Amino acid sequence: MKPAYWERAKRELGRRDAVMRAIMRRYPRIHLVSRGDPFQTLARSIVGQQISVRAAQVVWERVRAALVEVTPRAALEAGAARLFACGLSRRKVEYVLDLAAHFATGRVEPPRWVAMDDEQIIAELVDVRGVGRWTAEMFLIFNLLRPNVLPVDDLGLQRAVSLSYRRGRLVSETALRRIANAWQPWRSVATWYLWRSLDPVPVEY
Repeated sequence: MKPAYWERAKRELGRRDAVMRAIMRRYPRIHLVSRGDPFQTLARSIVGQQISVRAAQVVWERVRAALVEVTPRAALEAGAARLFACGLSRRKVEYVLDLAAHFATGRVEPPRWVAMDDEQIIAELVDVRGVGRWTAEMFLIFNLLRPNVLPVDDLGLQRAVSLSYRRGRLVSETALRRIANAWQPWRSVATWYLWRSLDPVPVEY
């Protein structure tokens, strides 16, 4: 389902930024879609770290088959040995179990996020082993559909800004933030369209 703010964000971005307006016109019929369950989204992000998309999909399908239902309790009950047998490294097994423990004990509690700002949620998520700021930002964009996230460390965003705004010249964090000021409060939307300018097919994080 399309985020409720999407069309308003497009109108406002288009009025302010001619480059963004041109990019959005190239992709009129696609939009950001929520990735669903918070625990599954984060667990899948951990599974996919530092391996190819194809390999990540194979391992994730094994995890799903082993757990039957991908929940914090199911992961904890399965334990390290069963997760390792799915093809996860020992470190990723530790990360998934730490994530499950955070959910199970309430240290990560999704219902609270409605009343929390982006930085508060990021701080809560990066307390989980294996979840860094980039992963937390991807979660805010793709799961929670937060509208104003700017993942300045994302290589795809940096490359897209370089090509679209700087004629291929490298873009510093300061310059990226300056360009992104015009996108407030819809920086997630602008980022998503810039990703599309590199790869028209949306990917899962």
